[in-house]
Amino acid sequence: MNFFKDYFETLSCGIQNMNIDMLDQAVNVIRSMKRAGGKVIIAGNGASAAIASHVSVDLTKNTGVKAINFNEADLITCFSNDYGYDKWVEKAIGFYADPKDLVILVSSSGASKNIINGARKAKKMGLKVITFSGFKPDNPLRKLGDINFWVDSRVYNMVEITHSAWLLAMVDRLSEN
Repeated sequence: MNFFKDYFETLSCGIQNMNIDMLDQAVNVIRSMKRAGGKVIIAGNGASAAIASHVSVDLTKNTGVKAINFNEADLITCFSNDYGYDKWVEKAIGFYADPKDLVILVSSSGASKNIINGARKAKKMGLKVITFSGFKPDNPLRKLGDINFWVDSRVYNMVEITHSAWLLAMVDRLSEN
């Protein structure tokens, strides 16, 4: 057994196990949102927050899509202190989202309460929601989006690398036009 050979074969299968039509659908939703004058709001916790930062910068810089994320320590700690950690993403979406915006939420487990509450808030506001999750196929986040990407793995790094690859592939596709 070769750890690295097995690891990268598993990762490669996970990345390639993608519904291409869903990727195209998500890209078209972003294009429509841009034409309508909206922005992308992307959020996650931990490594998913780092992915959100990377993708939001690349969307803005490489594709001209306005994108923001909620990774400022003062925002997270203030909203968590005032509203509770489970509600901070929901509150941030409530304060920062506009009617034409798109919300992308990333959670490896799909069970992070703050991300789930953010998805519910976005839906309540009538916003389009795209989710990225993993672990259990019936995770709560996966049930809340208009488009739901799911990685069939319970290994955090596998899920996170796959989310990053799919999201950045979307950025590269958007930058072609």
